[in-house]
Amino acid sequence: MKFRFVQSIFTKKVITAVFAFCFLFISSILSISFYISKFSEKYIYSEIENVPVNRVGLVPGTSKFLMDGRRNRFYLYRIEAAVQLFKNKKIEYILVSGDNSTKYYNEPVGIKKDLVERGIPVNRIYLDYAGFRTLDTVLRAREIFALTQYTFISQPFHNERAIFIGKNHGIDIIAYNARDVGMFDGYKTTFREYFARIMAFIDIFILNTSPKFGGEKILIE
Repeated sequence: MKFRFVQSIFTKKVITAVFAFCFLFISSILSISFYISKFSEKYIYSEIENVPVNRVGLVPGTSKFLMDGRRNRFYLYRIEAAVQLFKNKKIEYILVSGDNSTKYYNEPVGIKKDLVERGIPVNRIYLDYAGFRTLDTVLRAREIFALTQYTFISQPFHNERAIFIGKNHGIDIIAYNARDVGMFDGYKTTFREYFARIMAFIDIFILNTSPKFGGEKILIE
């Protein structure tokens, strides 16, 4: 009888500890996400007429097609936003940064092709083949392409994280919101974004993470 009583108390303590841990974990995720959003909001623009002029706009890569073969609207809308900025003379050059980890997958080249098809001169497009994640993309723009000031072009949630990373590394970065994707199509990305923000927070304040690859300097001119 005494053993069962002790076992019952132990079980309750374990359950309480698990619930407390889950509460703290979820609270931390939500708090960091909210902090990043508030930190970044004054540097992000949604209306083309309000966007400050920068010499370079940076488009982060993503896959052109989804796993089921449908066109990726995150990809499409980023290209549309970059073209809009260029044609409204808000940027003069476009830097495309993405994954080129295998010969069968090349985000920068694919985006460049679609930009050219939409009227962007090929000599106004530069490519970064080592933008494997947002931190690499944001920091390599400065370390490889010598950009201390530029406009990041992506969806709102992504812009917020990019601003957070860039500003905390001394980069004069602003962002322009590409059209967002609805909750139904973008729920997986939205879910992953919470953990990406945790990682960004750790990269900056704990690990002081640098881009995976360096390289020779490339001047955009």
